[in-house]
Amino acid sequence: MKDLMGLMKQAKEMQKKVAAAQEKVSDVIVKGESGGGLVHVELVGGGNIKSLSIDPSLFGSDQKADIEMAEDLIIAAYQDAKSKLDQAQASIMKSAMGDIPIPPGMNLSL
Repeated sequence: MKDLMGLMKQAKEMQKKVAAAQEKVSDVIVKGESGGGLVHVELVGGGNIKSLSIDPSLFGSDQKADIEMAEDLIIAAYQDAKSKLDQAQASIMKSAMGDIPIPPGMNLSL
């Protein structure tokens, strides 16, 4: 019975820590860039784009080619920022759950 009570206490503690970590993760803002700084994107904790900026020098006389290049750069900037966001979230979750044993195969990623 003591083991069950201890397990219940651990579960409640884990639940509180996960909620606190999720709140912290939602406040994370990361920046990504591509094209040598010509395209910048900011993501917030849920992975949504907060802002996007494209240097006007990207758009010259051949607009079709410029637009295709801009699209590729936007995708690259988003992927850069998303990768950084995933790393920040994993770090926060690891910190929150550091002292609680997690069963093998249990994924706490957000």
